[in-house]
Amino acid sequence: MHKIRAFALRNWKEILRDPLSYIFCLGFPMVMLVIMTLVDRSIPAQVGMTIFHIENLSGGIMVFGLTFVMLFTAITVAKDRSGAFLLRMYASPMTAMDFVLGYLLPMLCIALLQALLIGICSMVVSLLVGNALSISGVLLAVVTAIPSAVFFIGLGLLFGTLCNDKAAPGLCSIVISLGSFLGSIWFDAEATGGVLLKISRCLPFHYCTKSLRAAVQLNLTGEAYWAALGITAACALVMTLLAAAVFRGKMRAEMA
Repeated sequence: MHKIRAFALRNWKEILRDPLSYIFCLGFPMVMLVIMTLVDRSIPAQVGMTIFHIENLSGGIMVFGLTFVMLFTAITVAKDRSGAFLLRMYASPMTAMDFVLGYLLPMLCIALLQALLIGICSMVVSLLVGNALSISGVLLAVVTAIPSAVFFIGLGLLFGTLCNDKAAPGLCSIVISLGSFLGSIWFDAEATGGVLLKISRCLPFHYCTKSLRAAVQLNLTGEAYWAALGITAACALVMTLLAAAVFRGKMRAEMA
């Protein structure tokens, strides 16, 4: 446990030294929250578009923010691999799972801090637009964000392990775009229906957004919250185990 804590602390410091982490992980999601709220205010009420209402937008922006946590996870792992830092660390008694947890824990702390700040910003915005959010709903959303955060961090670990520090950001950018679109952040997949809804339901991004939106609204019915949360948690577990297995394979290959 001491080894994991020391490695996680090192990664935490590395992230805090990078000013881009503050811009993309903390600043950019909240800027998007404000911008999309202004867009929502400009849409006529008779159109009936509610996707950008603050009670829907808040959970969606939380998921959007997590995609950048994925990006920085991938960059951190890829840089450590390309700079031979991990190759030197392989000589230590740390296992592959120790390394994975050492990356996952600080990133999870950043993800929860990000979700909390987005929740606070959402509450301020909700007061300004006259549709106040529940404190309980926001806090529940922060807790609900844990499986989604683990999923995206695991995805970042996988990309960082498989790709170098130049390819990993590009691959993450593709996932950010697909996750934002197919995750129902910028459009209502349920209302759209058809092929897009079928595709969205085949991917975990949709369930990440669905569970967080339900949490913000305190809509804890089985399908809206628990089913989506269960699918997200299952995907998070599978992704973490897959990332650990791939990392272990790379570790053994590079030590050979």
